[in-house]
Amino acid sequence: MGPHPHGWWIVLHLLLFVFWLGGDLGVFYSSRYVLRPALSPEARSTALKIMSGLDLGPKICLVLFLPSGVTLMALEPHGAELFGARLLSPWQVAAVWVLALTWLALTVADHRTHGGFPLARRADWTIRIALIAVIAVAAGYTLLASRPFGVDTNPRWLGAKLALYALAIAAGLGIRLRLRPFGPAFGALAASGSTPEVERTLRGSVDGCLPYVWVIWGSVLTAAALGVLKPGAVL
Repeated sequence: MGPHPHGWWIVLHLLLFVFWLGGDLGVFYSSRYVLRPALSPEARSTALKIMSGLDLGPKICLVLFLPSGVTLMALEPHGAELFGARLLSPWQVAAVWVLALTWLALTVADHRTHGGFPLARRADWTIRIALIAVIAVAAGYTLLASRPFGVDTNPRWLGAKLALYALAIAAGLGIRLRLRPFGPAFGALAASGSTPEVERTLRGSVDGCLPYVWVIWGSVLTAAALGVLKPGAVL
């Protein structure tokens, strides 16, 4: 049979799954040390720096998952059309990569400045909201239509994968909202030491993220399985 004609794109897509989940596991593990009152504020600050450094990996993977997935969809179109034209032309794929790299630059800038670049944070938030809406609509159509975009290979697995991606993005926004009290509380810890109120706020912020974290892990694992197994697909 020979090598897959676009196997390296598949490898990239799978690596993004691996590093997304692996990085998230590292963030979760280091967060347990941030919450330990028995540790000194300096030790907890070091754990927080490790957690923040690890957190950049999943953010990068989430962003690049979009253009890598779109590239694979374009390479395996199965006759997909929209308004009588090919659904994903090379120019459209290139435009998605430009959008994604712009989004990536905003994400990295926001991460490195810890919110000190408000424009980047607002733009990143807006992009995520827009993507959730667009991807959710595309996923719903792919799941419900008998021949979505003219494709007759039963690509409902792809619709489910898109829905999980939108869900993961939404869960990430939920984590951001839950972590809003964390920064001021950790600043108080570093400045004045531990107090019961500070510890409650820190733990409430971090542990309040756990349901969203579990949603992301489940979404990533299930999306990976759908992409590999393609249940129900007709060759």
